[in-house]
Amino acid sequence: MSESVAEPHTSNHKWIIGVSLASALAAGIVGFLIYSAVCPCERTPGGFLFGAAADGPVDDWSFANEVPLCQLQIYAGIRPHSINLNCMSTPAGELYLSCSVCEQKYWAARVDANEPAVMRLDGVTYPVVLNRVEEATRMDAAWNARITKLQSFGGGPNNPTPDPNARRPDHWWTFHVTSRS
Repeated sequence: MSESVAEPHTSNHKWIIGVSLASALAAGIVGFLIYSAVCPCERTPGGFLFGAAADGPVDDWSFANEVPLCQLQIYAGIRPHSINLNCMSTPAGELYLSCSVCEQKYWAARVDANEPAVMRLDGVTYPVVLNRVEEATRMDAAWNARITKLQSFGGGPNNPTPDPNARRPDHWWTFHVTSRS
């Protein structure tokens, strides 16, 4: 008889724990979605990038030079990780990401060759593929596009207008961005 008395108590206890865990998980998911809707903000990373989906693949990214900052979402394990960063289009319409002291950046260490990602420009999301560029000629083209874009936006206390003759520093990395279907 003592066993039958203990069973309802044990069953209720397991149910309460299950409901508590489910509630905590649901609260965590809702919290992360709210956080994703607000960030990335300034230098604080975010989660998912929400926005209107692009109509299709992009061949000419020149319009990216009209947006002060781009937002990038990658996956860090199973979790989305998004950031604000400079992106720039070359005169040929190729899109590159700017990354200063990139070896210290959390996101850059998680980008492999042909890394799927999402870019958000001006509220529109674009499925893309990232590839780090290490060829000096292409890096210089991206660096020059960066200088041109930043000069068009002026500067600010945290992002001064670059000298048009500034040389590309060794700690600067760039990633080529292409559309994916």
